[in-house]
Amino acid sequence: MGLYAAFDLHANNSQPGIVNDEGKRIHRKKLLNEPSSILQDLEPYRTEIMGIAVESTYNWYWLVDLLQSAGYETHLANPAAIQQYSGLKHVDDRHDAFWLAEMLRLGILPEGHICPREYRALRDLLRKRGHLVRLRTSLIISLQNTITRNCGIQVDVNDVKILKEDRISPLLKGNEDLELSGSVSKESIDFLTKQIKKVEKTVEKRVALSAAYKNLLRMPGIGKILGLTIMLETGEIGRFAGVGNYASYCRKVNTKWSSNGKSKGKGNKNNGNKYLAWAFSEASELARRFDAQARIVIVADRAASH
Repeated sequence: MGLYAAFDLHANNSQPGIVNDEGKRIHRKKLLNEPSSILQDLEPYRTEIMGIAVESTYNWYWLVDLLQSAGYETHLANPAAIQQYSGLKHVDDRHDAFWLAEMLRLGILPEGHICPREYRALRDLLRKRGHLVRLRTSLIISLQNTITRNCGIQVDVNDVKILKEDRISPLLKGNEDLELSGSVSKESIDFLTKQIKKVEKTVEKRVALSAAYKNLLRMPGIGKILGLTIMLETGEIGRFAGVGNYASYCRKVNTKWSSNGKSKGKGNKNNGNKYLAWAFSEASELARRFDAQARIVIVADRAASH
């Protein structure tokens, strides 16, 4: 008899649920998020468990790693795709694990990608870089607006980001409050710039990874950071059935639904990988700006569409 298990995972506790190959619920227990307790709870069923599903919550890493290290076949459930079954899903914690286990048993569990542990830290480091860049951008825009409002001039972003010279303080001299506002902003921007460079240096030491990565660098608009982001966020390309599936995962497919020429609403435009969506959008813009051949193709495509 085969068994199918799943975990409803929370911040400080988990609720495993196990069903047999007929869908009968045979085990449920609330556990603290302690590795020893979880493995001990599963041990009596170890030889019969065919697979374990874990919902892709914000804190799934440790549990998936624990189960895989213990030899269990582990599946990462995609909660965005599971919503389509919401009419059947119970709404309390007591039943969530059983519903995941039942979908696993029936072979209809929508699964997410489990990034290999050896690449995950580097991938998350690149995500942290993106977070820092967004924080810096918000500070730069705020500082530019302050200068424009009070001085009537526009400051180039490169003049704000430069580390070797302070081109901001002289613009705000004469007003103590503005000087303080400008200096606080500039110091924060400089700090973030240094941290971003630190991350980039660490990433670039790991840059010679695979032939696929080297091929990415040949594409217009893709440098080391974008290439590594695309490679690590994509994972094993063979997991996608076709080009369209990958394009959809990158959020580069129209989400509009239509029937008989009429609009029937929109799909989930946020379903997919937001980091790949950003990386390919950034690469496209850089190619448009700096690659002559890419500009020719873009102009031709726009002309054909009109």
